[in-house]
Amino acid sequence: MPTQQDIPVYLFTGFLESGKTQFVNESVVSDQGFVNGDSILLLVCEEGIEEYDEEALEKKNIHVEKLEQEIDCSTKILQGLLNKHKAKRVLVEYNGMWMLNSFYQSMPEDWAVYQEFCFVDATTFENYNNNMRSLMVDKFQSADLVVFNRFTDKMDEYAHHQQVRMITRRAQIAYEYTDGRINNDNYQDPLPFDLDAPIVEVKDTDFAQWYRDITEDPKKYVGKVIEVKGYTMVNRRFTPGTFAFGRQIMTCCAADIQYCSLIATCKPSETPEARSWYTARFKVDYKFHKLYGQKGPILNIESLTKAEAPEQEVATFF
Repeated sequence: MPTQQDIPVYLFTGFLESGKTQFVNESVVSDQGFVNGDSILLLVCEEGIEEYDEEALEKKNIHVEKLEQEIDCSTKILQGLLNKHKAKRVLVEYNGMWMLNSFYQSMPEDWAVYQEFCFVDATTFENYNNNMRSLMVDKFQSADLVVFNRFTDKMDEYAHHQQVRMITRRAQIAYEYTDGRINNDNYQDPLPFDLDAPIVEVKDTDFAQWYRDITEDPKKYVGKVIEVKGYTMVNRRFTPGTFAFGRQIMTCCAADIQYCSLIATCKPSETPEARSWYTARFKVDYKFHKLYGQKGPILNIESLTKAEAPEQEVATFF
């Protein structure tokens, strides 16, 4: 959680010419409430047709620094630029071809992302989504707001909505039309399982959606009893009775398949076999665990039954 001592970071992502610079120019640096005299560092990681008027920004105490290579986003360089300008806040116009994890891992310890905006040119979205899906997923998955700009009446809002919701249920979505209209996304996507049931039964085909939902909004699962099939991982370094329970999930392609798991606890004598399939019934708690390094969902096991692998071992969102 951000604290008062943190350096607030506002992150703007999207591919080249997606509208990042225009938004920062028109909606951020022109906001007198935001630009209140504090020194602000603006990191520009790619240059498009629209540019910043650096002299005009300097008068507002906004200092532009350009990072031309992904390697320039090192902790040492970022901290050096912050110190150089004695900045109190940071704006980042990120390069769409760079993976966001590079930036997250390089942020100085006292930097905290307060808001993350993803901008998408609706006229080129299909091409990027088909040919650079992993990069698109990378930008969607942690965004607070996804803006599809240059939208027209011939385009299908719900089709775009579905592409975002395959990746995240958390992000707000907006459609900015070429005639100036802005439609906020109000489409409802009910979960494929009943969270109000005495025992919430998650089908094999719905594992990815359940995992995404419990990790994005864990507090709503506190006290819920869930039954779901998963794969166990046990490590000798774990406390007896503690194991990882999850499945491999594919977000967009085979290259991004990874084992996604949650911490499960049971009696030490009932620790399951490692690398085995089980149907687990558990009550969810939400608290700090050293394996997370922060608060997270804890699966308090009520029963474990050996099971066959799902028909499709790798879970997907579609």
